[in-house]
Amino acid sequence: MAVHSESGSQEKKSGNGLNELLTFNAENMQNNMKIIYYSRTFLSIIGGVVAGILGFTGLKGFVFYLLLMAVTSVGLVAKAKFSIQTYFDSWNRVLLDGFLGGLMSFVLFWTFAYDIVHIF
Repeated sequence: MAVHSESGSQEKKSGNGLNELLTFNAENMQNNMKIIYYSRTFLSIIGGVVAGILGFTGLKGFVFYLLLMAVTSVGLVAKAKFSIQTYFDSWNRVLLDGFLGGLMSFVLFWTFAYDIVHIF
């Protein structure tokens, strides 16, 4: 994961006493967000296939997806060494971004795998 030039979003005092805000590098931030979307999409596809093969139906499948996304969020935070402010501008970026896009991929592959294994 790419890091911005200064750590944290705190204010820094310069030599003459003026407060300066630390900034994020836009390219690094965009790269980090791309990694989150790719990770969530990939794990949603794999999770959908696993849920379909295991035969989850109804609410069990959606609970499985919520658990999968929770594990993904913990994995991303661990990959960032639990220093979220160094790599992202807020916790919501790590915990929630890509959630609904991943849900559509999950449902698609969940129903596909379920149909192949349990119906045909």
